[in-house]
Amino acid sequence: MWTLDRIRSVYNRPLLDLVYEAHRVFRQHHDPRDIQRCTLLSIKTGGCPEDCAYCAQSARYETGIRATPLMDVADVVARARAAKERGATRFCMGAAWREVREGPQFEAVLEMVRQVAALGMEVCVTLGMLTEEQARRLKDAGLTAYNHNLDTSPEFYSRIITTRSYEDRLRTLRAVARAGIAICCGGIIGMGESVDDRLRLLEELSKLEVPPESIPINCLVPIPGTPLADAPPVDPLELVRLIATTRIMFPKSRVRLSAGRTNMSKELQVLCFLAGANSIFYGDKLLTAPNPDESEDARLLRELGVPLS
Repeated sequence: MWTLDRIRSVYNRPLLDLVYEAHRVFRQHHDPRDIQRCTLLSIKTGGCPEDCAYCAQSARYETGIRATPLMDVADVVARARAAKERGATRFCMGAAWREVREGPQFEAVLEMVRQVAALGMEVCVTLGMLTEEQARRLKDAGLTAYNHNLDTSPEFYSRIITTRSYEDRLRTLRAVARAGIAICCGGIIGMGESVDDRLRLLEELSKLEVPPESIPINCLVPIPGTPLADAPPVDPLELVRLIATTRIMFPKSRVRLSAGRTNMSKELQVLCFLAGANSIFYGDKLLTAPNPDESEDARLLRELGVPLS
């Protein structure tokens, strides 16, 4: 049972001891040279009615992001095929929706899932809230995982989002789990939260009936026009501590070093991999946020001895 006090005791260990223990746990359950490359595509950008304070796609903020309609199925599948050729094994699709609604657009997403799965790739989507029946239909279409982040602690959540409750998010995660779809769920650091807020997020993840198959750890990318545009950067070693604590708590999960890598040194990323991160997003964009160039990532992975074929 992971209580907040127990999680604190792990997080606050001397840093070298913490990283050593996390790496030991990591090697017990994973091949350290297996760093999964995922590609994330925004299939429907902007115009979201929610007020997430970090998000460039909220219609409530002037961020310069132009709302676009849902992409054509053929275009999405072509992007997935290209991502596979470049070495990605999971293709993730994100739509700037508050929730999934029945109709032609959801039918199109189901077809995207079917065709990307037929390429032999893992398929993940993030579409907002959904019902158990919608989750079942996604599962039947071949969906591997559903991303729905809790973002932060229950206590800090209302300072970041007011248009959707924490319970709304948990309800969607329960629907995903009951459909037999793997859960991809993590959070964002650097939004003004405390260390305890970060650890409370991990505590909430540990309470899920089915542990997350993957846990994205995002560092805030401040977007001009959003309420968090002037947020200061995260302390690098706090990120390493969080990665290591996550690895120890969730030994079998993928821990994704996600948004914010453009502001991380090569050395910091290597330290995060040593602490147990074993997945990155591969490609020049994460929805609308910048991401390292693929050639830069390929060079880093080669230096780590990670096979790229």
